[in-house]
Amino acid sequence: MPKATWNGAVLAESDSCEVVDGNQYFPAESLNMEYFNPCGTTATCGWKGLANYYTLDVEGEQNKDAAWYYADPKEAASNIKGYVAFWRGVTVEV
Repeated sequence: MPKATWNGAVLAESDSCEVVDGNQYFPAESLNMEYFNPCGTTATCGWKGLANYYTLDVEGEQNKDAAWYYADPKEAASNIKGYVAFWRGVTVEV
């Protein structure tokens, strides 16, 4: 079962992930939201749409913009609507 961890904390774990562009996207209900803080960072993908980011906060350490999601993706990426993916040092085991 895919699991995302950072700084000793399990951020998400699910057997219902979607894989897009080599990234595991975790469903919202699998997230341990105590570690996620919304931030104002956004980025645009040509085929997925507008991404929004979270900063992770574990044990007082922050990992800025380490998680992202598409709240309203383009039709081609509708399968990851609301799902969250990780980077910037987050370990994703499959």
